[in-house]
Amino acid sequence: MNMTLDAGFAELTPDRMLDALEAVGLRCDGRMLQLNSYENRVIQVHLEDGPVAVAKFYRPARWTDAQILEEHQFALELAAAEVPMVAPWTLQPPTVEGMHLVGDPATLAVSGAQRFSVSPRCGGRAPELDDPDTLTWIGRFIARLHLVGRQRPFEHRVSWVGAQPAIDARDWLLAHDSVPLEMQAKWLDSVNRSIEAITAAYEAVPELRTLRLHGDCHPGNILWTPDKGPHFVDLDDACTGPAIQDLWMLLSGDDLAKRQQLACVLEGYETFCDFDRRELRLIEPLRCVRMIHHSAWLAKRWGDPAFPIAFPWFGDHAYWNDQITRLGEQLEAMEEAV
Repeated sequence: MNMTLDAGFAELTPDRMLDALEAVGLRCDGRMLQLNSYENRVIQVHLEDGPVAVAKFYRPARWTDAQILEEHQFALELAAAEVPMVAPWTLQPPTVEGMHLVGDPATLAVSGAQRFSVSPRCGGRAPELDDPDTLTWIGRFIARLHLVGRQRPFEHRVSWVGAQPAIDARDWLLAHDSVPLEMQAKWLDSVNRSIEAITAAYEAVPELRTLRLHGDCHPGNILWTPDKGPHFVDLDDACTGPAIQDLWMLLSGDDLAKRQQLACVLEGYETFCDFDRRELRLIEPLRCVRMIHHSAWLAKRWGDPAFPIAFPWFGDHAYWNDQITRLGEQLEAMEEAV
């Protein structure tokens, strides 16, 4: 692989991030903690006037300004509807040349290739998904998010519908020689057959309703507090898609466990929002799309030094052999779901 780190991202030193925050009126007292994030640079800082803030410096070229502002607007709409969501702050006009604000309200600061937003800190822990009451509460929470998501469409965020995300990932991996040549034909055959099955699954659900989604609703992205329950801290992967996209990643274990978990989630979800049960047949196709997309995501980010450290198993023959095997298993799962 010959990918290089996004220009300017490696130069985001602590001093530069603190200087950027000060330029929009947020003076820090020196206490700073880098938070876990592969896509962005995210820091927690203590401000001199008391509050604790979280600043997110976006990976250059990943999203356009318009896409980020749609994420922010969705978060603000959710917060206004009292859906537990951490929304970005409106920023003060910058005091340095070369930096400007965008958005109405102005929630995004832009300086060359670097862009950042700031929000209040909101802590929590991972939810206990083995508790039926917790799953039901999360179902209600996501339904409330979807009620707001239905009110208007995204214009700029990506669409997570059908096989297109898998097609784009396949084409990128081939164009960048990410799959070893001696394994490429077998992997490509598995991917192409998967894409055909994904397409057929979507064709079996005509007039599929899509809406604005969280987009990456796995347990690690949900924070839980005992008194307030679940909340999200950002919408970095917000997209357009079917409702089931925000539900299926909550399910784990064997088939019986998944059915029981799904029943709890839907019990809560349907308290606020109707659900098209035909979408259940899209769970395995969505899982397959995510697998193919994940391979391309890792390959695209391989020039970032954090990725070889975090994912040392990626890219060798064992990895691609495993992908071929798992795609075969997904094909069987999609056939059984028909």
